[in-house]
Amino acid sequence: MDHAPAPPFAVHLVTGGGSSSGIALLLRSLAAARVVALDAEWKPRRRGSPAAADPAALGDDTTPASETSPAPPKFPTVTLLQVACRFSDGGGGEGERSEVFVVDLLSVPLADLWAPLRELFERPETLKLGFRFKQDLVYLSSTFSAALGCDSGFDRVEPFLDVTNIYYYLKGHDRQKKLPKETKSLATICEELLGILLSKELQCSDWSCRPLSEGQIQYAASDAYYLLDIFDLFQKRITMEGKCSSTTELTSDRHCSSVVIECSSSGYGICSGSCLMSIVTKYSEKIILTESDAKPRTSRRKEKLKIPANAKRKDNVDCSSEWQGPPPWDPSIGGDGYPKFLCDVMIEGLAKHLRCVGIDAAIPSSKKPEPRDLLNQTYKEGRILLTRDAKLLKYQYLAGNQVYRVKSLLKHDQLAEVINIFQLKISEDQLMSRCTKCNGSFIQKPLTLEEAVEASKGFQIIPTCLFNRNLEFWKCTDCNQLYWEGTQYHNAVQRFLSVCNISD
Repeated sequence: MDHAPAPPFAVHLVTGGGSSSGIALLLRSLAAARVVALDAEWKPRRRGSPAAADPAALGDDTTPASETSPAPPKFPTVTLLQVACRFSDGGGGEGERSEVFVVDLLSVPLADLWAPLRELFERPETLKLGFRFKQDLVYLSSTFSAALGCDSGFDRVEPFLDVTNIYYYLKGHDRQKKLPKETKSLATICEELLGILLSKELQCSDWSCRPLSEGQIQYAASDAYYLLDIFDLFQKRITMEGKCSSTTELTSDRHCSSVVIECSSSGYGICSGSCLMSIVTKYSEKIILTESDAKPRTSRRKEKLKIPANAKRKDNVDCSSEWQGPPPWDPSIGGDGYPKFLCDVMIEGLAKHLRCVGIDAAIPSSKKPEPRDLLNQTYKEGRILLTRDAKLLKYQYLAGNQVYRVKSLLKHDQLAEVINIFQLKISEDQLMSRCTKCNGSFIQKPLTLEEAVEASKGFQIIPTCLFNRNLEFWKCTDCNQLYWEGTQYHNAVQRFLSVCNISD
């Protein structure tokens, strides 16, 4: 599986005022596009931070102050808007073009964008794509309202198609059944449908800091661009089935259209007008914001955490982000000497890296675990909870001071930080000795090729190119996943030798 490559075309970083060439190209593309993918980035606002925002900070320095002060932002301020447009070349042929824009809302005057965006959101002949875009729309509307006035938000996007619905359609989900509550992440959807690994290392970066790094720009652009590729797969499936009027619907409140799909036989890009409108009529939905959506949720269910009998009292614990120690596996306090960690959902990638160097690293069973569940698992299994959520530190006294906040952002840096903080001793024999999929251990004796082929039946495909190579296979004792010492294995070993300071 390859990491997501850079989009195969230029990414336009839109900054400056309305006279800039970037914003002019953006507005022309929004007007001509027939399918538009949308995403947004913001810096989460911490509790206690000031609610008011200076409109000039949002790049709207050309807008005169109104008689009444703009409403303060109720939600995090959107600082980046990603837009991926696809449209035909306009020459009557089969060609089509795509443009990807990363719009810096801290430098572009919002007054120049409000009307074109509102018109795009409500234009019936343009299909909008997104991934859980309702929250993005709420925050985007709040950002514009705070800068331009209460009536300058957005209240709808239609027609709209969520790639989550596309994913379940392509996976053959039964429309009679409700969609699972724990929906797939965009990274998972891209991996399963496109075979591309979207790195989420920069997801929690500070999107309000300028200048943006090249990595941040590519990360943001990819989130919008690959929505178009996912839509292409959906369109291809519809075209191959050739039965638009009887295909299972994605949404239960839509009626089938009698329009017949007419796609060009030359490919599966954005199809003809009748084809696209058939998809819009049959499968699209709409996002409508109500008054309740414009109000932040202030009531939070109070957590009652289970307090272990020998846990420290809250008023006796220093809730700093520095590690207090000792770890629960320390032999001096009765531990077994084997490090064990629990990585929360924000740093699951670190868990896989820890497993690659032979360290027991679990992840929560739920995608949205409650703090009490994390702390109970931490204390019960004698682990250290690794997190980037500073709010969890205030609960660490409930788990016997077994919480550490990871400061680094990238996975390799996080791994080096944990090794250093907890003084982990990694040997070369430990590298690639645990299952990166489930955290299980490998069987003691390697499998032959024949044994591996037999063990993989109905479960895993072994590439035929390995049959003529004298390789050993290893099997996880828990999930039965098979591993072998191929190119990826040797590349990974070399990387971790460096990170763990192990000499060859």
